[in-house]
Amino acid sequence: MPFSTVQTAVFPVAGLGTRFLPATKASPKEMLPIVDKPLIQYAVEEAWAAGVRHMVFVTGRSKRAIEDHFDTAYELESELEAAGKAELLALVRAVQPEGMLCSYVRQPRSLGLGHAVLCAAHIVGNHPFAVLLADDLMVGPPGGAPVLAQMTQAFTRLGRCLLAVQEVPPEQVRRYGIVAGQPAGERLLAIDRIVEKPSPEEAPSRMGVAGRYILTPRIFDEIRKQPRGVGGEIQLTDAIARLMQSERVYAYQYEGARYDCGSKEGFLQATVELALQHPKMGEGFRRYLKGLTL
Repeated sequence: MPFSTVQTAVFPVAGLGTRFLPATKASPKEMLPIVDKPLIQYAVEEAWAAGVRHMVFVTGRSKRAIEDHFDTAYELESELEAAGKAELLALVRAVQPEGMLCSYVRQPRSLGLGHAVLCAAHIVGNHPFAVLLADDLMVGPPGGAPVLAQMTQAFTRLGRCLLAVQEVPPEQVRRYGIVAGQPAGERLLAIDRIVEKPSPEEAPSRMGVAGRYILTPRIFDEIRKQPRGVGGEIQLTDAIARLMQSERVYAYQYEGARYDCGSKEGFLQATVELALQHPKMGEGFRRYLKGLTL
């Protein structure tokens, strides 16, 4: 496994998932499956592949299933072992590899992404850390490094906050934090300005922040001082803008694909495309799709 200067990742998973009701009435949206794995597992596997070993989940009252998913399932493992189902047993045990540490903290009120990140401050401590939004399913290029691994490599060189960005259509800029800046190396921008969910007329560019961040611990001080912003929430984007007044912050134009699984359309796109890439079912699923009358 690779060593990374970023050893801790924070997963804000306390949201209610209202866009997927009624499916999320009793089940966390992060546990919705894409083919055969829940969304949160894709994000954790991405962090693990980047060398992160401590996973911190910022949960809510209805998110017990996430904790159970990354816990040992003694009864299930015993049944699989007794039945000689070695492949399935290995699959279950791989959900939390040896050496992975999981911590859980509750976000008592829905006060925004910045507040969710702040809830993990006492666990993260004085160290750089990653933030991964499980709604954003990120897939690296074929044969290439996962998105967070690309970012940790860049962070090792820079030692400064790093935000994943992608170009978005003009009509979608109001969904994102939007950055503008100057080229600072391959796939890098030195950010001059960042705005949370601007109108198309006010957007400084079309570079939207995707759901991957690497942050330095100074961000916690900025979040603590941050008043509520868009939507009455404590926005992480606003805290990053304040941090930019004292240190450089960079944007990283990652290689790979992003699926907005916080929307039904993005969720379905991810399901179809990852099913086609599945080593066991991809071929048969492709034949099925070709036989459809569209």
